[in-house]
Amino acid sequence: MKLPDVEELLALRGVARSLAFRSPGTARALRLGGHRSSHRGRGMEFEEVRPYVVGDDPRSVDWRVTARRGRIHTKLFREERERPVWLLVDLDSRMFFGSRVQLKSAAAVRAAALLAWIAALKGDRVGAVVVNSTSIRVLPPRTREASVLTILNTLVDMQPRAPGTLGDALHRGLGTLAALAHPGSLVLALSDFATSQSSDDGLWSAVAAHSECRWLWISDALERQALPNGRFRAGWPQPLVSLDGAGVRTQWLNAWKERESRVTSTARALRIELVEIDTAQDAAERLAPSMRLPQAVA
Repeated sequence: MKLPDVEELLALRGVARSLAFRSPGTARALRLGGHRSSHRGRGMEFEEVRPYVVGDDPRSVDWRVTARRGRIHTKLFREERERPVWLLVDLDSRMFFGSRVQLKSAAAVRAAALLAWIAALKGDRVGAVVVNSTSIRVLPPRTREASVLTILNTLVDMQPRAPGTLGDALHRGLGTLAALAHPGSLVLALSDFATSQSSDDGLWSAVAAHSECRWLWISDALERQALPNGRFRAGWPQPLVSLDGAGVRTQWLNAWKERESRVTSTARALRIELVEIDTAQDAAERLAPSMRLPQAVA
């Protein structure tokens, strides 16, 4: 399977020109190109009153609602402005896996590159937290398409080139991102979420309280369907172990169902939009339904 290179990722710029992020229509929804962001300000359009979260301006506290409900509430306004878009890209060595068309890591790299182009072309500031088994790189959100090239080079440089065991790359990346994402950000996380920890839920909850979050869940058909009948050798690093497809199927499928339940239930509880990407799918074709054409933006 061919690993993505910078030339391929640069070509996604043309695909991105016809796409834009779709607003889910919530109070935190942000629009691209003449879009609105949920940053508080004076003399701007009033949007709603909601519970106070860390990072809100204390000057916007609605004291009448606070007194009536017994809990601090703040006024939310909207203004026309660009917004920071953060990519959290999990490139742990375990992502070097795929039975159809491309590796999970390659699917994550291609989808992240497309999302970076979409954000930059529509005028948003795009940054990234890219993490693999050994290192983490933070690229602060910047305007101009030139900033995308830095992200593309980082994605290509940090993608795994050998399989590995379960790591904590996603946890480390989330911990870094949680301290960087300011209120009003759009956070796009790309991972297989195989190593999600219960301790991460608090961090995700804090980020989702003041930013729009979307999870792009990368998976492979073999993970969902288990091994076929027969004997197979697997394992990395050495030694290899022999697996009987029929013998491990029940345990395999149960493990998948547990992960599926954990990912979907957590996303639902935190009101995070979840988009599944299969390794057999083209990133642009899969992401298009969750996006819209720029001319459709009001």
